[in-house]
Amino acid sequence: MFGYLVLDDGTVYKGTIFGAEKSISGEIVFQTGMVGYPESLTDPSYHAQILVLTYPLIGNYGVGPEEKDEHGILKWFESDRIWAAGLVVGELSDKYSHWSSTRSLSDWLKASGIPGIQGIDTRDLTKRIRSKKNGCLGKIVIEGTPLTDIKFIDPNVRNLVAEVSTKEVKVYNPKGSPKILFVDCGMKNNQLRCLVQRGAAVHVVPWNHPLDLKNFDGLFLSNGPGNPDLCQETIQNIRKLLQPDGKPIFGICLGHQLLSLAAGAKTYKMEYGNRGHNQPCILLDTKRCCITSQNHGFAVDTKSLPNDWLPLFTNANDHTNEGIFHSYLPFFSVQFHPEHCAGPQDLEFLFDLFIELVLDHKNDDIGPVIDERIKMYYQKQAAPIAGCECLVDEYQQGDFNPSKRKKVIILGSGGLSIGQAGEFDYSGSQAIKALKEENIISILINPNIATVQTSPGLADKVYFLPITSHYVAEVIKSERPDGILLTFGGQTALNCGIELQKLGILQKFNVKVLGTSISSIVNTEDRKLFNEELVKIGEKVIPNAAVYNVDEAVMAAKKIGYPVLVRTAYALGGLGSGFAHTEDKLRALVNQALARSPQVLIDKSLKGWKEVEYEVVRDAYDNCITVCNMENVDPLGIHTGESIVVAPSQTLTNQEYNKLRTTAIKVVRHFGIVGECNIQYALNPNLQEYYIVEVNARLSRSSALASKATGYPLAFFAAKLALGKSLLELRNSVTTTTACFEPSLDYCVVKIPRWDLMKFPHVSTKIGSSMKSVGEVMAIGRKFEEAFQKALRMVEENVVGFDPYLKEVNDEFLSLLQELEHPTDKRMFVVAAALKNGYSVQKLHELTDIDSWFLYKLKNIIDFQTYLEGFRSQVFISKVFIR
Repeated sequence: MFGYLVLDDGTVYKGTIFGAEKSISGEIVFQTGMVGYPESLTDPSYHAQILVLTYPLIGNYGVGPEEKDEHGILKWFESDRIWAAGLVVGELSDKYSHWSSTRSLSDWLKASGIPGIQGIDTRDLTKRIRSKKNGCLGKIVIEGTPLTDIKFIDPNVRNLVAEVSTKEVKVYNPKGSPKILFVDCGMKNNQLRCLVQRGAAVHVVPWNHPLDLKNFDGLFLSNGPGNPDLCQETIQNIRKLLQPDGKPIFGICLGHQLLSLAAGAKTYKMEYGNRGHNQPCILLDTKRCCITSQNHGFAVDTKSLPNDWLPLFTNANDHTNEGIFHSYLPFFSVQFHPEHCAGPQDLEFLFDLFIELVLDHKNDDIGPVIDERIKMYYQKQAAPIAGCECLVDEYQQGDFNPSKRKKVIILGSGGLSIGQAGEFDYSGSQAIKALKEENIISILINPNIATVQTSPGLADKVYFLPITSHYVAEVIKSERPDGILLTFGGQTALNCGIELQKLGILQKFNVKVLGTSISSIVNTEDRKLFNEELVKIGEKVIPNAAVYNVDEAVMAAKKIGYPVLVRTAYALGGLGSGFAHTEDKLRALVNQALARSPQVLIDKSLKGWKEVEYEVVRDAYDNCITVCNMENVDPLGIHTGESIVVAPSQTLTNQEYNKLRTTAIKVVRHFGIVGECNIQYALNPNLQEYYIVEVNARLSRSSALASKATGYPLAFFAAKLALGKSLLELRNSVTTTTACFEPSLDYCVVKIPRWDLMKFPHVSTKIGSSMKSVGEVMAIGRKFEEAFQKALRMVEENVVGFDPYLKEVNDEFLSLLQELEHPTDKRMFVVAAALKNGYSVQKLHELTDIDSWFLYKLKNIIDFQTYLEGFRSQVFISKVFIR
């Protein structure tokens, strides 16, 4: 069924109705998060609003079951119903894929009586909403209903809090301590969970319930919808508690606004609000910037704050208020959502500090106020492992600034080869430009003549020499630089830097390693040290062993269990790696690996698991962000450089996406990395389980992809961070916003590798853990099928796309199906042929371990080709083009 989205300025969008077939009205708002649609729809703050999701591919992982945790709180939703009036998306996935899901998004909406509309240009719609000064009203009208029959309704004139708040008192974890009185103005379940998990007994009361803290230790004010000025009963109740002997109060979102109003401040309606998972907020009087989840259309006027009340956080983009606190009493609140769900988990520790504040007050210990507690928390958190401090102390004491560096060496990649090619040319070029901006002389060492970074006029001086300790030492002797950058030339540059450190060259000539220290590099590259450090912070690595001879390898494999992955330490592009199912194969692979490195890694095989990676950036002030996450279409077992990669991830839930994000930040902080790095995960496709595969403490091929996919210049900023800049002070030249920001995409990116294996007649066409590709292409589209087809066509000019006829179907087709289980560089065309010849998605998933969501999307391409082939004439009816 068709339908229409109508705005109050007369703009009409035509789309297709899903969910409930009904017409509705409400305030129309947009949200920029790329995951978490079940959490958003059940957030009471969206009550009576038509929610527009700017990420175009929605419904990919379906909807989870209505199961509860041990405290009786729903695990997958933020309340017990959908509160949004309607949903607007670019494309609804008609097929979903996730182990936790029990139904599709459309079925869930239909059962809940909520309409959705897809096929809308959400990018254009978002621009229109942003252009309005006083919000935007809208309506979804189903086909056959006159547009004028459905009236525009402004929900902000109603007391929406009264409509969403609980009607009765509820108690959670009754035997817990401390006792928290929780005012439900439209609470999210994870706020409740965050308190209960910290041992608190939580008494949830309605929005207008009298507030008597005589039998309680603290007060919590929840989020909620609508205009805070309409909650006068709550405001008056809070005001009575703001006394010199008052007990601790913590408010979130609407709770923040209510506390502000009770204190005597004013609020105002924003033009279009802040709704998303990537809003940067600055802590008062610091260089600390945090990435937050937000959902609000009103804000506190900081200028109206009375005496003794101070701003706690400020939005780094629009400079609106993001928190307040009392200068000496235990009252504070934040505009963002530290409980997340959906969104980043970076500030969940505020619940720890609130409980700490409550317990201190209960014991008559006033202690520091909240801003000091937050700063103390960050100081404890920022201590990296011994030997990996890099220049952190020097940076944080303010003794370091870029002007102290006059001349810096940049190590480029080794000779162009498979595994080190254009991606490091891109990174090095960006680093040189960053040095130029700071008026630092750049000395480039790079053996490759035909590269951009060696072009005349870019670097101040270029040495066309191999990246070895001998030649680099000679350049250091001659040039006498005061700094060196090791992370812009791939594995070759890292290995060279480690060797220079061992030989004492850097110390002898007083050359500072800028950015990530040698100690950090060694701790991430040496598998034994890496594993030991991850265990210290409670993270899991794939069961493995570092061995130094064949006998040790055989013993390790028996202990771990076959099959195993054999890898060379300190290797480029998985060189010399492979899977061993037998001892004979293991011995052959280990002998081959020992010829390249004294250390060989034996890992348990997790073939078939999902491979996911994050690009992480950290500055010397411990600000940490994840710029891009990526999901491999091919399962674990195929090197990332050999795999089709999609950004952002398509089949991860909010819990998975943000758990892996949080882990990435924890790991990067622990190793004391300054600049950019890449972390790779193995994710179990059948339950919530993951292992850390590796951390690359440098820019990689994935970094170049992430930079181009997001418009965030990773290498440029990494060089600036190595010089002592903070993420907060750097600006993105395109958006003019702070670099302490995680891009939220409204498109899909697909990367496909290019191989030239036909040039090497004796080389196997099978692809696996060792990289053979010589390059890659990247395509962007609002649909996965669009980006995938574009990328395939760019890889090879003679390929028309996902062509089912490139692999001929005949008696030998069964042998071609071996490529599905044992992939080659042409496997995707075998998948196309199999789909064309009736193979089901389930069968192909069993053979390839490719997630079913991707296979359904590929099937869409083949199905549409078959549909078009059904037309015998050259005249195409309009519905073909519409479809």
